[in-house]
Amino acid sequence: MPFALVGALIAIFLRGIPNDVYFQIGLITLIALAAKNAILIFEFAVMLRDEGKSFAEAATESARLRLRPIAMTSFAFILGVVPLAIASGASANSRHSIGTGVIGGMLGATVIAVFFIPMFFVLLGKFSERFSNKQEDKA
Repeated sequence: MPFALVGALIAIFLRGIPNDVYFQIGLITLIALAAKNAILIFEFAVMLRDEGKSFAEAATESARLRLRPIAMTSFAFILGVVPLAIASGASANSRHSIGTGVIGGMLGATVIAVFFIPMFFVLLGKFSERFSNKQEDKA
């Protein structure tokens, strides 16, 4: 989700659009979609981990296998929002805020997060494994 927020902020900054209520409505949508992408990778990595693969193997394979569905849904959503970003006429400024923020955020979430989410899975998995081992040693 942080990658989506950074991407959205960069996009509206580059177009000179203010951080208004319409942009913030778009951020709510971004948070949900970015979380969905992360959940897809994590869920698949957990299933692979349960099959006996290491954290790194599970994370790498889940990212590789889920990249296509994530990219397809993200880019379809981005293309669906393009008319908002290039709108003209009445209330075009509000559409520009929503469209530009969502496009930038989804690009950021899709491109950057696909690399970082597997890394976070490995780091959190190894950390939790060490922490649980220390708790067992104390007991």
